[in-house]
Amino acid sequence: MLTAVALSLAVLAPAAQATAPAASHPILGIWKLTLPDGSCSETYRFRGDGTTLVTSADEVSESRFDIPAKPSAKGFYKLVDRYVKGNGKEDCAGAVMKPDATVTHFVHFHPSGTLFVMCAAESFDACIGPFRRVAGQGI
Repeated sequence: MLTAVALSLAVLAPAAQATAPAASHPILGIWKLTLPDGSCSETYRFRGDGTTLVTSADEVSESRFDIPAKPSAKGFYKLVDRYVKGNGKEDCAGAVMKPDATVTHFVHFHPSGTLFVMCAAESFDACIGPFRRVAGQGI
């Protein structure tokens, strides 16, 4: 019994450490990225409980994310996203997410708060976007 409790606590520990962002965090809400040729779109729903629902082509997935309250000195937020579950179908890039995959991106918001880019590092050298805020829809 004690072993089962210890094991369940070890499994739950990463999720328990995730801190939900403040209700005023700029990442919260619905964001859409459309490929330049218009052939595919991805919609990200960043929720106040620290979870994300993503639709991309045939893929539907959920993840848990961590993001600091404030950006770095360079103006980027470090976004760590851990894939929780999905339907196993291909996204806009033709990829299928692997269970428990964790990815780190660096997010930079436009001053308007209606756009952001997602980058591989704290620079604009390798980014995708812009993601556009979808107004008037709940999260």
